[in-house]
Amino acid sequence: MYTVLVIDDSASMRRIIKDMINSIDEFEVICVATDAFDAREKIKEYEPDLVTIDINMPKMDGVVFLRNLMRLHPMPAVIISGESVRGNDIFDDGAVGFIPKPDHGESMQSFQNRLKETLLNLTFLLKRYTLKKPQASKKHVLNNQNIEYKIHPDEVIPSKPASLPGIKLIAIGSSTGGVESLLRVFKKLPSDLPPILITQHIPYGFSNSFAHRLNDYSEVIVCEAKDGMKLERGHGYLAPGNMHLTIEKVGNEYRTKLLDTKKVSQHKPSVDVLFRSVNNNVGSAAMAIMMTGMGDDGTIAMKELYDNGAYTVAQNEESCVVFGMPMKAIQAGAVKDIIHLDKIADYIIDFAKGKRK
Repeated sequence: MYTVLVIDDSASMRRIIKDMINSIDEFEVICVATDAFDAREKIKEYEPDLVTIDINMPKMDGVVFLRNLMRLHPMPAVIISGESVRGNDIFDDGAVGFIPKPDHGESMQSFQNRLKETLLNLTFLLKRYTLKKPQASKKHVLNNQNIEYKIHPDEVIPSKPASLPGIKLIAIGSSTGGVESLLRVFKKLPSDLPPILITQHIPYGFSNSFAHRLNDYSEVIVCEAKDGMKLERGHGYLAPGNMHLTIEKVGNEYRTKLLDTKKVSQHKPSVDVLFRSVNNNVGSAAMAIMMTGMGDDGTIAMKELYDNGAYTVAQNEESCVVFGMPMKAIQAGAVKDIIHLDKIADYIIDFAKGKRK
């Protein structure tokens, strides 16, 4: 059963859409919202598998809400709107479906059939999304307080820092706000760079399409990482939304290795796992970049990279959507340079040329 949040400012349309969706065996409307701000709170509370969004809404336009949703909390979204002229544009903004509201003279049965067909065609994506959808964290009770249990990277990948530098490469970690921030960075990158490895906290089912967006924005050839891919110059490798991305040396080559294990630092993929793997294999030859994000994923392994002589940088507070991850790395003494988002591409280029280390 896939859970749905219906967002529409019209009470009658909310009721119609809710009843139509509830008539489909695989779907259930668990809540409705009257505008974008109401929807934001409902998404936090109910964590639906799918949202339907009207474009013409008070307080915040539906397209603006969609863009914010894809930037801060990517999830399957279908536009249900009478503004069909904008239907094609919303796919570029991250929507997975568009259903025009009934035209004058169209029967409700016809509209229901169109809605049902669209949602059933999306079940393949929803299945992938919900299969690896983040679950509630385990909690231990101590002194009557709930404390989240966070798995240390030692439980997934041992720390064996490389004593000799390997190939030069760049590793990037990001979370909340990272989708748009990475696009801004990659837009400025040239093709002739060392391999780039990226762990962005993103739901399963969205990482492949995001890799394609990065590829389209950049001269770097970007793909969703698969197991056993050879690391090549001018290429970027994005962690799948349900696997840890690591690397290993095979003969004289370095290859990607995906780990389907438990979450680390509450995430899968985890920045800590990527950074530790990089430190184990190439050590001081690496550049590690901590970008916008909530929490502290990546701090442990970034400090290990720093201690091993790698070049480590963090995005500054001014340019972060959320300063959590960079702040924690800075507080841990794991960062050599703190830079604005718009300077990250320049620093990557300088590192590739041997000007920063």
